Amino acid sequence: LQAFQGPEGGDLAGLKERLDYLSSLKVKGFVLGPIHKNQKDDLAGTNLEQIDPTFGSKEDFDSLLQSAKKKSIRVILDLTPNYRGQNPWFLPTEINSVAAKMKDALSFWLQAGVDGFQVRNVESLEDAPLFLAEWQNMTKSFSEDRLLIAGTESSDLRQILSLLGSTKDLLLTSSYLSSSGSTGERMEFLVTQYLNATEDHWCSWSLSQTGFLASLVPAHLRRLYQLLLFTLPGTPVFNYGDEIGLEAAALPGQPAKAPFMLWDESSFPNTSGSGSTNMSVQSQSEDHGSLLSLFRRLSDQRGKERSLLHGDFHVLSSPEPDLFAYIRHWDQNERFLVVLNFGGVGHTAVLGASGVPASASLPASVDLLLSTDVGREEGVSLELEHLNLKPYEGLLLRFPYVA
Repeated sequence: LQAFQGPEGGDLAGLKERLDYLSSLKVKGFVLGPIHKNQKDDLAGTNLEQIDPTFGSKEDFDSLLQSAKKKSIRVILDLTPNYRGQNPWFLPTEINSVAAKMKDALSFWLQAGVDGFQVRNVESLEDAPLFLAEWQNMTKSFSEDRLLIAGTESSDLRQILSLLGSTKDLLLTSSYLSSSGSTGERMEFLVTQYLNATEDHWCSWSLSQTGFLASLVPAHLRRLYQLLLFTLPGTPVFNYGDEIGLEAAALPGQPAKAPFMLWDESSFPNTSGSGSTNMSVQSQSEDHGSLLSLFRRLSDQRGKERSLLHGDFHVLSSPEPDLFAYIRHWDQNERFLVVLNFGGVGHTAVLGASGVPASASLPASVDLLLSTDVGREEGVSLELEHLNLKPYEGLLLRFPYVA
């Protein structure tokens, strides 16, 4: 919360002033906190129902909540108990006391009007599947539209599936997609393996529960990953600053784990003359080709296109290991074709559509909605027989439903 506001620090009242910015990103919700009172490694000195005065008051929180609801932005509260301490869940011997505090806190904050909860580092929580199922049940019993998000640093699919357990609507952020080198073939394998393994679960996609996209992905792939995360079936989850390419400790004087959000030139206290101010929200908002502009466009498309929100997902085959291509389609809505080139050389995409239903079969030509390459002319019709991609380029293409 404090890093999001910038070098001067921030609180709940300050966050309320940033809601217009979050609205401009077309985000549907944000995770807040943890903001509860936590005495480091001291369970008795931790109160999950009391806001640490550093962040503001309960009145500030209520005001933020009401303002967010008016903008149709959901507020998810992070209740990871020992967020200042060494073990986020205290000692294993204290788990029953922690669980009792969690149940009371869930009830308290649901009554206060939050839209859901996040708990992180659940791989450190003993009997995590059991507790997650119980907390999920409490959350959903209050209201079906309430969410529970769990976070783990694990990239192991078996451990992830164990954490998901029988909690059908649980969203889980993990390091799964960042578990190996990036090639189109490898990414296709990871995505299809995850979707097949989770079956009826609504998926969430991220590269880490807390890490920054720009710290995990090389600069030449960041735009490609934004396109990927926004167009996979499920919910994309980003960290603050991912939309501008914020990196952990990218600038002198920044805290390593929670870098200051770069709003404008005043956010660069130690970088005068470094020329890096083009990373700020202010400068990127004025640049149509910036990472922020791409993020806004993708978020807008995902929010209004049913095929991207709810649509079926079909992978297209390609002889090129650098390429990953898939179709998203829903009912009689416009269809979307995504083609991603993870390689450092250009390719002509040869796409095989076996197994794709006739209602989503590929036409001879498609319309280019956007490219991750700022030099590419958009809004034009492209022949699929001659679909050329530049190095590290991703394309979002669309074509109409044909009965």
